[in-house]
Amino acid sequence: MIYLMVLANILLLVTGQLCWKIGMARIENLNIGTLIQSLFTPYIFGGLVLYGFATLLWLWILAKAEFSMVYPLQSLAYALGVVVAIFVFKEDVSALRWIGVATIIMGAVLVAKG
Repeated sequence: MIYLMVLANILLLVTGQLCWKIGMARIENLNIGTLIQSLFTPYIFGGLVLYGFATLLWLWILAKAEFSMVYPLQSLAYALGVVVAIFVFKEDVSALRWIGVATIIMGAVLVAKG
């Protein structure tokens, strides 16, 4: 059950970041004024809402599981972020980055088994 909750938290975090990236790509001439205005655009605000839900879920997870297990599992959000970058933003990912992603995943597996 806790692993499903951590996965849900990771999905919320990555989806929130995805919203922010899309929202910020639509802003020209970034300055403090446009940055503040961006908070009220659908993508940026939606990302904030997703992060709010992720935070509430994270608090529940922290109350139920060992910190030394669940916190390192959050690193899987970075690995998922790379996959999102490829499919959504059509980014090229170097072999070195893939090695980094594999290292993150292997570390998460070791933490989950320990």
